[in-house]
Amino acid sequence: QVQLVESGGGSVQAGGSLRLSCAASGYTAGRYCMGWFRQAPGKVREGVARIFTGSGMTYYADSVKGRFTISRDNAKTTVYLQMNSLKPEDTAMYYCAAARLCPTGMEYEYNYWGQGTQVTVSS
Repeated sequence: QVQLVESGGGSVQAGGSLRLSCAASGYTAGRYCMGWFRQAPGKVREGVARIFTGSGMTYYADSVKGRFTISRDNAKTTVYLQMNSLKPEDTAMYYCAAARLCPTGMEYEYNYWGQGTQVTVSS
């Protein structure tokens, strides 16, 4: 059973930075697709970024391009989301997710989810 544990959330002022971590266990490190999603109160959950742990290829939502960076460690069991120039609209619960394949990055492609970590950005 794959388990994902997020950490690194918190409260920051607009313009600040946070780094989220997602530690994965219960699977053999290899070619997985790891994604970060977020859900603000009253809104649908949206994909933020994803990375293919084998190739390192990354994809970003337009709303975070140039501000967020997704990366993985060499063991390919921890994925990070570096968030810079944070805005109040980035406030949400952030979730890590894993999938064997995620060609489109849509929620339904992901089999495993973490519990989430809260990010709050004040103006």
